[in-house]
Amino acid sequence: MKRFAAIADIHGNRWALEAALRDIERRGIRQIVNLGDHLYGPLDLTGTADLLIRLDLPSIRGNQDREEMPVSETHRRWLDSLPFSLKLPGMLLFHGTPLADDVYLLETVHSGGVSMADSAQVEQRLGPEFSATDALPSLLLCGHSHIPRVTAFRHSLIVNPGSVGLQAYADDLPLPHVMETGSPHARYAFLEADERGWSVEHICVLYDFASAAEFAVRQGRPDWSHRLLTGRCA
Repeated sequence: MKRFAAIADIHGNRWALEAALRDIERRGIRQIVNLGDHLYGPLDLTGTADLLIRLDLPSIRGNQDREEMPVSETHRRWLDSLPFSLKLPGMLLFHGTPLADDVYLLETVHSGGVSMADSAQVEQRLGPEFSATDALPSLLLCGHSHIPRVTAFRHSLIVNPGSVGLQAYADDLPLPHVMETGSPHARYAFLEADERGWSVEHICVLYDFASAAEFAVRQGRPDWSHRLLTGRCA
């Protein structure tokens, strides 16, 4: 693939997913890869799963795709069938790192908050399989942090497209921290290769986030509602 979109971390937000897909189609992008965490949360799990199953995208499993959820047996089998990682020509897809789907590759959590990982941390998290320079694909695609990033590492490019469906969250592991993009837009990345290498465009798409937020309130999750409306935890 030389021209495609990357999506990740939908978290059952059908409204955001539909808007991102419309924007991808409007731009004439024909291929999409999907980096996991499809359903987990208080939003439209059934509608999101049905749409993704119909699309049949190259997809991997995220850490929260392993969690128990109120989904049908069909949807559970689909989630369980997804691979941990996926190799495509010249690229590798995974959710967190090639070794763990619940570890950030490009961010480091510490007592003062979250900062970008340094090169030594990235190298450690990539694991021994990629210790040799020539073992790395030219493109690595990850998700998990919900923060859009492009990072050059050795001769490779590491891209996190950001989250389609959830622009802020709080977590207790490995230390209490928050991840925030600061706006409610659905996010994805457009990637294109030429003889010079990969170009990456991070795209923010307006969608009916008010409907998603109202749905979260009806599910008893006003915290999610606030995050969907603002892209912030507080």
